[in-house]
Amino acid sequence: MPAFASLDPAAAPAGDAPVIYIMKRYPRLTETFILNEIRAMERLGAKLHIVSLLPPEPPPHHPMVAEVEAPLHPVPPMSEAAGRRQIAAAHRRAIAAAPGRYLAAFGRAMLFSARSPNPLSVWKQFLRGGVIATLCRSHGIRHIHAHFANAPAAAAWFASMMTGLPFSFTAHAKDLYLTPPQVIRKRALAASFVATCTGYNVKYLAGLLDGETDRIKLVYHGIDLGLFGARRQDAAVREAGETLILSVGRLVPKKGHDDLIAACARLRRQGIAFRCRIIGEGPLRETLQAQIAAHGLDGVVTLDGAMTHADLIALYATANVFALAPRITEDGDRDGIPNVIAEAMAIGVPVVSTRVSGIPELVRDGETGRLVPPRDPAALAAAIEDILADPATARRLAEAGRARLEGEFDLWTTTRRLHALLGCAGCVPQAREGGGTRFRADSPTAPSSLAKASS
Repeated sequence: MPAFASLDPAAAPAGDAPVIYIMKRYPRLTETFILNEIRAMERLGAKLHIVSLLPPEPPPHHPMVAEVEAPLHPVPPMSEAAGRRQIAAAHRRAIAAAPGRYLAAFGRAMLFSARSPNPLSVWKQFLRGGVIATLCRSHGIRHIHAHFANAPAAAAWFASMMTGLPFSFTAHAKDLYLTPPQVIRKRALAASFVATCTGYNVKYLAGLLDGETDRIKLVYHGIDLGLFGARRQDAAVREAGETLILSVGRLVPKKGHDDLIAACARLRRQGIAFRCRIIGEGPLRETLQAQIAAHGLDGVVTLDGAMTHADLIALYATANVFALAPRITEDGDRDGIPNVIAEAMAIGVPVVSTRVSGIPELVRDGETGRLVPPRDPAALAAAIEDILADPATARRLAEAGRARLEGEFDLWTTTRRLHALLGCAGCVPQAREGGGTRFRADSPTAPSSLAKASS
C-alpha cells in the first residue's frame, strides 16, 4: 500500500490549484469508468489528487492505473494505532486552521448522528472529512469532488464544512437508490452541483429536490472509442466458428444472469446450437453453476471468471450477440447503464438487454439493440433468437449502436463536460499521450495486466 501522503503544508505542490477526487476505494478493478474519467481529466489538463477512504485493493490492477499521475492519499486506517494518531493530528490541524468552521462541522455531525440509524457511520465520515480538510489545505486544493453519493459524498461534505471549499459528487446507481432519499436531498442541496450518469437518475434526483434542478448535471460514462475502433467484429466471428452469446458482469442478483441461463435453456430446447460465456466473479457463482447443471447446460453455458480487459475486448469481437438482463432487486439496487453494454456496442456486437434504469437511453429497442422486460427469460430468449436468425438486422443494430456511442457517449465529450463543471476549462491539455505513474514497480499498487470485467 502506498504511504499516506505528507500532511505538511510545506509539501504543497506549486502550480494551478488542483481538484481532489474522493472514492471509497482506489484503485478498484470493477470501476474502470472512474479510472477512464481520471485519465481523460488529466489529459485535458486537470491537476488531481485522489483520496481512497479504504485501503487500495491489492494487486492485480488495471494497466491504465499506471497512466494516472495524481498522487494517491489513502485515509489512515482507524483500526490501527498509527492510523488513529495520523487522523488525530490531521484534526488538530483542521481545528487550528479554522476553529469556527471545525466547530460548526462538529455540531452538524452531532445533529446528523442523533437522527441517523447508524451514528457510528456519521462519525466515521466526520473523521475522514477532517483528514481530507487538512489534505486540501496542505496541497492547495480548490474543489472537492466525490464519486458516489454515500460515504464519499458524506466525507466530502464534512471536509467542505471545515475548509469552506465547494464540493460536488457524482451519483451512480446503488449509492443513489440505497441511500435514504432525505440524506441524498441534504447532500445535493449542500453541493455546488451533482453529476449523475443517466437521465433516469436525473429524474429521480429532480423529484427529491422539489424543482431545485439547476444543480443536477447529466454526465454519461464515456467510452474511449479509440480502444475499440480497430476491431473487425464480423471477421472475428467467422474465425471463431461458433455461435457465441456473451455476457459480462459481476455474479450478483441485479445482473440477472439467472434469467439469461433460463433463456439459454429455452434456446437449447428449440434446437439452437450456441455457446454462452458469462465473464465475471461474484457471490452467486455456486448458485448459477447449480442452475446451469439443473438445465443440462454444462459445457454450453460457462462461468469464465475474471478476464484481462485486453482479452475481453478481443472476446467481444467473437460474439454474435451480447446479452445482459439487469433488474431492480428487492432492496432497490439496480444498474445505471452498464459499461459492458457500451463496450460491446463499441466493438460492433448487437446487444439484447432489459428496460431497466438508464439502459433505454443507450439501447433503443429496434434501433440500436433489443430491449425486453426484466425477469422475462422467454422474451430474452426470443430477442436473442431473432438476432441470431437475422444477420442483416443484427448488423444494422450494431452499426446504429456504434453511431449512438459516437454521438453522446464518447469519453472525451463526456469528460469535457465534467472538466468544465469542475472549473478546469482554463487548464492546459497534456501534449503527450498517456502519463507517468506515482506507483513504484515494486509496490503493492504497481499495475498488472489482469483486470476484472467491469460492471
